[in-house]
Amino acid sequence: MVVSTVVVTVLFLILVPWVQTTAGAGRVTALNPNDRMQDINALVAGRIDQFYVRDGSIVEKGDPIVKLVDNDPNLLQRLELERVQVQAKINAATNAMETAEIDVRRSENLFDQGLASRREFEQARIKAQELRSKLAEAEAEMNRIDINLSRQSVQTVRAPRAGRIIRVNAGDNATFINAGDRIATFVPADVERAVELYIDGRDVALVTTGAHVRLQFEGWPVIQLSGWPSIAVGTFDGIVTAVDPSASANGRFRVLVIEDPNADVPWPDERFVRFGAKARGWVLLEEVRVGYEIWRQLNNFPPDFPGQGGADSAAELQ
Repeated sequence: MVVSTVVVTVLFLILVPWVQTTAGAGRVTALNPNDRMQDINALVAGRIDQFYVRDGSIVEKGDPIVKLVDNDPNLLQRLELERVQVQAKINAATNAMETAEIDVRRSENLFDQGLASRREFEQARIKAQELRSKLAEAEAEMNRIDINLSRQSVQTVRAPRAGRIIRVNAGDNATFINAGDRIATFVPADVERAVELYIDGRDVALVTTGAHVRLQFEGWPVIQLSGWPSIAVGTFDGIVTAVDPSASANGRFRVLVIEDPNADVPWPDERFVRFGAKARGWVLLEEVRVGYEIWRQLNNFPPDFPGQGGADSAAELQ
């Protein structure tokens, strides 16, 4: 029995294959940065007049979220009146400048004919320049008013796209909002999910784009043997789509994993695996023998480089 046990153990270590893996934990996120959780900010300063949504509300693109009002309720009317006055000033300055340009040409002709002095000609030119300056100032004032009108016209903050309101910052008529302040937190709908895993720096050099990954999602029952992914239960297929070139704040390297389009079993529905849910993944590397893998783990060596597996490592152990 001892001899048989030794023979079986040796044959097991030499012949049975083992898939090397490098594991990492992470969470579910969106592949496109524009699809991730984002803040909705106020475009102009004002007081909160009315909220059109609440926590958990589903919105379509362009749906109103909150209406802001200025401290001066008649601000828009005042700006419109001011715009009319400035427009009249522009018209008057334009007519005066046209008349001044005519005077400049007349003075120039008289000066060339010797019927007017240089002083009169230069005074006409100076007057024309002053009127041009007044016209430019009036036009700049008109631009300022148009900008204020444009800003005040967007006091109703709207949803940038279809999605769900996660959290609304409370407020009422006594709450003043500055431009850029966060009003609500929003998650877009119909986005492509991905999993960001954080891999140890010792193994990240072995992870390449296109490598296959087995994923375990939080709250999902699973039986996982990292070396034998074919007999795992409850794990899902993924493919590495990007590997960060530099480490994150936690000292590990981020690996972005997307769903394998050729997988037999799709990822769980978003009702069960939502954004921010924890996940764990095993990046599948080279296939070696069990004996070599035990020897590698005992010596704390990194896995083999892709394409340089330990197929012949069992012979080295002998």
